[in-house]
Amino acid sequence: MSEAVTGTDGVTVAASPVPRDNGASHESSMEVSNELAGKGLESVRVGDLSIESYAATAGRDTVDALKALASDLQGARVLHLNSTAYGGGVAELLRSHVPLLRSLGIDAQWKTIRGDDPFFNVTKGFHNALQGGSYELDDAGRDAYLATNLRNSRRLDDGYDFVVVHDPQPLPIRALHGGAGARWVWRCHIDTSAPSPAVWDFLRPYTDAYDAMVFTMDEYVSPDLPREKVSLIPPAIDPLSPKNLPLSRDLCRRIVNWLGIDPDRPLVTQVSRFDPWKDPMGVIRAYRMVREQAPGLQLAMLGHLAMDDPEGWQIYGQVVEATRGDTDIYLFTNYTAASSIEVNAFQRYSDVVVQKSIREGFGLVVSEALWKGSPVVAGRAGGIPLQLEDGRDGYLVDSVEECAEKVLHLLQQPAKARKMGQSGHEHIRANFLTPRLLSDEIRLLKSLS
Repeated sequence: MSEAVTGTDGVTVAASPVPRDNGASHESSMEVSNELAGKGLESVRVGDLSIESYAATAGRDTVDALKALASDLQGARVLHLNSTAYGGGVAELLRSHVPLLRSLGIDAQWKTIRGDDPFFNVTKGFHNALQGGSYELDDAGRDAYLATNLRNSRRLDDGYDFVVVHDPQPLPIRALHGGAGARWVWRCHIDTSAPSPAVWDFLRPYTDAYDAMVFTMDEYVSPDLPREKVSLIPPAIDPLSPKNLPLSRDLCRRIVNWLGIDPDRPLVTQVSRFDPWKDPMGVIRAYRMVREQAPGLQLAMLGHLAMDDPEGWQIYGQVVEATRGDTDIYLFTNYTAASSIEVNAFQRYSDVVVQKSIREGFGLVVSEALWKGSPVVAGRAGGIPLQLEDGRDGYLVDSVEECAEKVLHLLQQPAKARKMGQSGHEHIRANFLTPRLLSDEIRLLKSLS
């Protein structure tokens, strides 16, 4: 299956194992779960948002400039395509991004591909491998990945002016579906600075079919990609989403207390997916080191279990076992009590927010916590240093011991911690709010048109 394949619009992916659409013979050799059969792509429903609502947080001039910038794209059809509507930063970003594009007069849609467990096991392996982890891609994995993308490519309708494909899960769809007159963008949110060569060699040919590629940082761009196609666009947070909208201190206190936290004792929180790259075990070790000198300290770990991340359940189980019997460690998920409002309350009420990532695409939770005026201790990884100036907005750390040291330092100096949180809030306001992200994307689309 390693021969070159030419798609419906003449795009050729050379030396890449793309399955040919040969009808029954192909279907029998690369069978996909019956759950995928006969179904189209999932359209994600989003609410209505007005760009005018952001004048108070982002500034009147910013909103007016954004509206003027978008005027040339009035009525343009834009599709955002990813693998899940819930869990993870991409889904969270699109839930605000798509309705705000509509508010600017752009006909934006959000759809998700369909996949089964074998497919998502492979794509989770890709995620880890692109971040430098080990993963052995075998023939069964290739078949599951490509057959599922072929199915989804057949169910993608045409008529779009722009298609933005997020991350590796749906990457081959552009080559398999054909362009149909649209401009295609691949948006990679992952830290690909040191990818597994075998996995990148497998995925790399599919990027050739795209008109543009977007990465968070220059360090993530592989040297074998054509630089003229590459744009650098960091993500951003929505200051008016349920996770980030203003909550009073009293309401936050009531929410954390309702969930069993003692609101009169110090609290450290990490909000992240249950993922080895977020180092939850390191967070637990750092907390226990701090607790030796800060009796009564509590640790809350809140994380979403994403639909496209089967590994998350395994890591969550390991964390449950590692914390069993420790009555001052609290675990919450989107299946228990980690909705957007609870996350908002914990990030605001915590004395220190930790994000001890080892590898990180961007780490939007850092911006979220800083936006709320909370000091952050975070791993020196990926896009985190873009959001947090070490020693001004919080601290960047490289080890469990250093994490414990900085957390204890902030707990012992609450006035300094508050000052750092205030500095971080202003940094996020200036650089990492949704209107800036919208402006960057609209400029990219206009350059392609």
